[in-house]
Amino acid sequence: MKELDVLRSHAVPDWFHDSKLGIFIHWGLFSIPGFAAKLDHISDAFSKHYDQGVVMTPYTEWYDNAIRVPESPSAAFHAENYGDQPYEDFRAPFDHGLEQWRPDEWAQLFRRAGAGYVVLVTKHHDGYCLWPSEVDNPNRPGWTSKRDVVGELAAAVRAEGLRFGVYYSGGIDWSWNPQPVRTLGEFIGSAPGGDYPRYAEAQVRELIERYQPSILWNDISWPTDLETMVRLMQDYYRAVPEGVVNDRWMHRNLPMRLLSRPIVQKTVDWLMRRSLRKAAAKGEEPAGLIPPKPAHSDFRTPEYTSFKEITPGKWEATRGMSPSFGYNRNHGEDDYEDADELLRSFIDTVSKNGNLLLNVGPRGVDAGIPEPQVRRLEHLGEWLASNREAIVGTRPWVRAEAETRDGIPVRFTTARGNLYAILLGTPAGGEFWLGPLQVPEGIAVSCLGTGEEARVAADGDGLRIRVSTPWPDAPAHAFRMSPAPPG
Repeated sequence: MKELDVLRSHAVPDWFHDSKLGIFIHWGLFSIPGFAAKLDHISDAFSKHYDQGVVMTPYTEWYDNAIRVPESPSAAFHAENYGDQPYEDFRAPFDHGLEQWRPDEWAQLFRRAGAGYVVLVTKHHDGYCLWPSEVDNPNRPGWTSKRDVVGELAAAVRAEGLRFGVYYSGGIDWSWNPQPVRTLGEFIGSAPGGDYPRYAEAQVRELIERYQPSILWNDISWPTDLETMVRLMQDYYRAVPEGVVNDRWMHRNLPMRLLSRPIVQKTVDWLMRRSLRKAAAKGEEPAGLIPPKPAHSDFRTPEYTSFKEITPGKWEATRGMSPSFGYNRNHGEDDYEDADELLRSFIDTVSKNGNLLLNVGPRGVDAGIPEPQVRRLEHLGEWLASNREAIVGTRPWVRAEAETRDGIPVRFTTARGNLYAILLGTPAGGEFWLGPLQVPEGIAVSCLGTGEEARVAADGDGLRIRVSTPWPDAPAHAFRMSPAPPG
């Protein structure tokens, strides 16, 4: 297909390579109840509760489906706290919470964190739109926010010098498909048909026209055929030449159509159960989700996992700070990823040609971002304030990893003729050995955190690096090596 070849020639723009950190925002009616089953990881839902995996996920944003299954923890919680109140009734308290929303304060926090872009969930699986869409939902008329949340946040983010992107749930919409889904086969096969493909395309075109998003981030799959999808992407690139699209655009081809049949869903479930049993027998822990490759994308999006090697294609690790993207009322400090480990995983991602799309899940009742999430964003920003040049605007080196002689992991990046070595720990005694490296004549090494020029000596097939200033209290230490050693 000639048009598809043209799409595939689209180059990932430098701004996306350079940004490294993006902020994901899951916020909607599901942020009012803020409840999901208590699990440590989405993979646990399917490895431990496969027959109810979809309703057992720790994702609070899947609440609308979970309460449709009477035996689910979410249904029990809903009955105890809200009786027989329908999901649609969360709209009023969400609108009330919106009165306290200050998008400029959010945008300032994201800038302080060191983010280069923000991606807002404009419509999740519950179908509720955070902009006053003129494309009406025939199943839930007026199923949109009266306030233009998308437009207001786009303006606030751009005022802080950040790029703005939109997420849209193209493959799942429970306002179009009221039957509850429990298993992975049912979930994948539940993409609505009928008029839904035209509805979804019209809404995405509306988002493009109104907001000119720098990122078009679709989820799960795409309901139209390949030709229609390609036209949409062509029109998007014409409207936003430096825009990017993610990899969750599996169009409605023959396998996707077959998945709408119960017998095929049951076959998928049988295969998945067998695969999970084999993994468990080998002692293998399930690790996140990696979407299949679609006909076209600018970057891959592993979820709650990452790629272990440098990849030639751009990718983006997407995750929450806790097991949920959406706000969970029961998550306290201990449920969140350790702030230092979160920073180290970010550095690891960057060294392997990835960005980190780190989620915040604001509360629904008052539009506030929970304090544990704010602290982690500030923690990232504080480290980046001194070490930004080792991360932002860099590219992978010939290898991503090394280790000091005393066992501290090291990650590499490169930019502007420099090599950056980032130690994921603190050496003892003010010195460390790094190698193997070919040491160029006249190499200079600087500690970015202190600004000190380190003393350097060749030592075997590497470098011995020593500083006199005491190491600052930090989870990672970045060094600039100039000129960069050859690979």
